[in-house]
Amino acid sequence: MVVQLYLDLLSQPCRSVFIFAKINNIPFKLEFMNLCNGDQFTEEYAKVNLLRKVPALKDEDFTLAESVAILLYLSRKYNTPDHWYPSDLQKRARVDEYLSWQHTSVRPNAGVLLWMKVMIPKNFNISCPAEKIDTAVETLNDTLKEFESKFLQDKAFIAGEEISIADLVAYSELMQAFFVDINIFEGRPKLAAWRQRVESKIDQDILDEAHKSIRNANQRIIEPAVAEAYKTRLLKFIR
Repeated sequence: MVVQLYLDLLSQPCRSVFIFAKINNIPFKLEFMNLCNGDQFTEEYAKVNLLRKVPALKDEDFTLAESVAILLYLSRKYNTPDHWYPSDLQKRARVDEYLSWQHTSVRPNAGVLLWMKVMIPKNFNISCPAEKIDTAVETLNDTLKEFESKFLQDKAFIAGEEISIADLVAYSELMQAFFVDINIFEGRPKLAAWRQRVESKIDQDILDEAHKSIRNANQRIIEPAVAEAYKTRLLKFIR
């Protein structure tokens, strides 16, 4: 029986899992989750993930939450090529280092701009103040400097000369900002070259499929009940 992956590709963690499974020809059944419709709040989904978040994995009776855990599970279950999660102790440590760091740096700093520039104005008819967006972009720029100086340095990829799970996660995170018209690659030749190297390892059809939701984020409408549930948390972005 193939694994079931519960994904909404508007979500960066979901895109990294989707791309990883596709590029490694991992057989899976896509269980589409529409976060804007509140699919994550159903009792049926709670049986898969009590955290009521995506992504989630179901492998027969085994369920798993959190994108990093899912990526590592898939790499081990399907014995994906070693470069994704290297057996070399120090290269693996570099992957782990990035995966530990990104949760409080790249991921939130890139992700917040989708809500500020698209989802909140579209669904709450409120424009985020320009100074708030500028501050978020400045914070992201500081994070990108750290990413280049600490994690990329003069290497082709985060763990060395081959692509790894860390690069795939970083790429999915940074494209979240890029697709809401924040050109994070302009004036950063090192970062732009890294992006090209990552994309050269992935079929364009997979990238197009993975990015369709984020490209069309302005068409996603949050259901009123879901909007009300998230209103207090989302509106803090504009205060």
